[in-house]
Amino acid sequence: MTIEPFKRDREKTLNRTLTVCLCRIAGMALFAMGLVYWVRLIGLFDGPLWRFDLMPVWWRFAAPTLAVLYPVAGIGLWLLASWGSVIWVLLTLVEMVMHLGFPHLFGGEMLAVSLNLAGLGLLAMLRIVAFLEARRQS
Repeated sequence: MTIEPFKRDREKTLNRTLTVCLCRIAGMALFAMGLVYWVRLIGLFDGPLWRFDLMPVWWRFAAPTLAVLYPVAGIGLWLLASWGSVIWVLLTLVEMVMHLGFPHLFGGEMLAVSLNLAGLGLLAMLRIVAFLEARRQS
């Protein structure tokens, strides 16, 4: 059974619209998280983990890395560049190693990891659907 051309275009447009919306929302959220890490590094608030000079050594390695990766991934996703999702995967892996591999050092904070994995899962599903649609049409 073949799908009429206008229905096929509507499906392709819906998938593209959902992908763009997901990338833009995730891009804003990741950029905001990057700003949070920069606030931690420059020490706007008092606290042991809110100033670079008071952080333990393990946080001195992790915080600047995430302070760079989060906004870069956010900008890449906002621009719909393919490297944005690659950086998003990279920073998710870094946080998974931090929070799952070394919970005694970084804490077992799973909210950021869970949200990143959920967003990446949605993006993967949308891209798989787009791939299957393109394959079906050819």
